[in-house]
Amino acid sequence: MPIVDITREYVSHTGKLEVSVREVHLQSAQTAYTGMVYQFTSDSMQGSYLDLPGHIKETDDGLTAADIPAEQLYRIPAALIRLERPSGSGAVSAQDLQAAYGGVPACPAVIINALGPLNPQEIEQRSVYLDMTAVDWLIACGCRLLVSDIYESTALEGVFLRLFQAGIWTYCEPVNLGQIAASAVRLTVLFPKFARLTQFPCRGIVEW
Repeated sequence: MPIVDITREYVSHTGKLEVSVREVHLQSAQTAYTGMVYQFTSDSMQGSYLDLPGHIKETDDGLTAADIPAEQLYRIPAALIRLERPSGSGAVSAQDLQAAYGGVPACPAVIINALGPLNPQEIEQRSVYLDMTAVDWLIACGCRLLVSDIYESTALEGVFLRLFQAGIWTYCEPVNLGQIAASAVRLTVLFPKFARLTQFPCRGIVEW
């Protein structure tokens, strides 16, 4: 069973990541060793991260990382939609998505690989993006979780606002989507059960 790890390395998008190590010396009559305890200060936009509707104040539905049942993010069916759009090529529409997929997906999760072999950080920022027809199409498909290497444009048209208003969760900054070799896959998203958080670093695994 092939798998692809779609998780970007844990790097800060905002420059806020501090890590220190505290050594804890443990000793008994039988043994002695030193435990390494890590203390860190971070923000929620690290590597790949999951946005719940509460990431925008106006669309907060009360859901946090601590509340999501494991079965809603463990090996869920997902449809892969693949395009190969170069940097700077602009809007991806509903018509583009439907033509690339060959129809309308009927899965709880949709993975949009708009950039082919490229990762999001390898193109001019937000120079390829979903237009509002694409967003409305995803909502109409019944998508509940969207993994995409493109989202908003530099014009800030309200892509995330519209998705969150519809209750869709978004997996941001994925990598390696071009390595997925099937159109029907299983997706798992993992993270600690953070109380209160509506945006948080996560790990994504795709299998088929």
